[in-house]
Amino acid sequence: MKRTTSLLALVVFLVTALASAQAAYGHDRHRGHGRSVDDLVFVQTNELDGNRVVVFGRGDDGSLDRRGTYATGGRGGAAAPGTESDRLASQGSLVYDDAHRLLFAVNAGSDSVSVFRVRGERLDLADVDPSGGDFPASVAVFDDLVYVLNAGNDGRLQGFRVHGGHLRRVQGSTRSLGLANTDPPNFLMSPGQVGFTPDGRKLIVTTKASRSTIEVFDVRRDGRLSPSPVVNPSATPVPFAFTFDPAGRLVSGEAGLSSVTTYTIGADGHLINPQSLTDGQVALCWVVRVGDFYYVSNTGSNTLSGYRIDAAGRPTLVTPTGVVATTPPGPIDLATSGGFLYAQTGTTGTVEEYRVEGDGRLTRLGSAAGLPPGMEGIAAT
Repeated sequence: MKRTTSLLALVVFLVTALASAQAAYGHDRHRGHGRSVDDLVFVQTNELDGNRVVVFGRGDDGSLDRRGTYATGGRGGAAAPGTESDRLASQGSLVYDDAHRLLFAVNAGSDSVSVFRVRGERLDLADVDPSGGDFPASVAVFDDLVYVLNAGNDGRLQGFRVHGGHLRRVQGSTRSLGLANTDPPNFLMSPGQVGFTPDGRKLIVTTKASRSTIEVFDVRRDGRLSPSPVVNPSATPVPFAFTFDPAGRLVSGEAGLSSVTTYTIGADGHLINPQSLTDGQVALCWVVRVGDFYYVSNTGSNTLSGYRIDAAGRPTLVTPTGVVATTPPGPIDLATSGGFLYAQTGTTGTVEEYRVEGDGRLTRLGSAAGLPPGMEGIAAT
């Protein structure tokens, strides 16, 4: 009898402990409006007199509501001659790192990078570091390795390691792209994005109209890059932004002919088997993958287009014209969260909200307004 009673007491204790743990976990993940704190969208204001990051909560229906605004400790920037719709002329100026729950923001007007700790719906500014060059415009993260693309003057890459929410410069990691740019850079001539391949073994940079090349560095175990990159001419002019398909192919948005091009990345850094398709719009620049679809912003046409990429790497359009949405003036950077797509409009100062349908078409849900024109940089959990 005593043994039965003791066993019952143990069971009751374990059940109670499990319930308490689940309650604590639920309290940590959910706060207010019954929403998971992981359902967040971050927007960088890029204001010249003081850069900020605005945090939005994402509802189950995809709608955004503003939760807070946080100063980066630096100033935004504007490329020259530039336009209000595309001040940074880059993709990846605001990057969320889920593994460390960190948010990286460039301060192009201060030549610095800010690091925020993401604590629920709150951001805590952990660090502000010199970017290692002029006009930082894009950030790449893989594990604890971070590279910043400085778009001004010669175009300079600087490597860092993440330690406890702080950036520590990797000695000997600076690499020049050898561009003949200005500071601030011409928005057509500046490099467009830096990013790691999915396995982290290579680092890729696009040079846009300065050279129309896609440059591939090897990443060494110590975090430094190969002394020089493999320089690949892009299949169509002005390679701007990129992402990757499930097979590891590079998916490049190329503005000159408003094309999406896929490339196989060779072990030696050469890009082979390019396959391109234009959407017939103007200034296709940004690209993001959402499941089986790839969405691009056509900032010169005020439209978004949708693509599929088949198993052989061939891009096709979601609709006969490719266009899946018409936007307010100046669509630029894109982000995805929970099967929804969010598009910044740099001229209008809104974030347009869309649901991605099963056939790749977009259903507009609404708009988060009240953001400053000239904003650029968006990321999501």
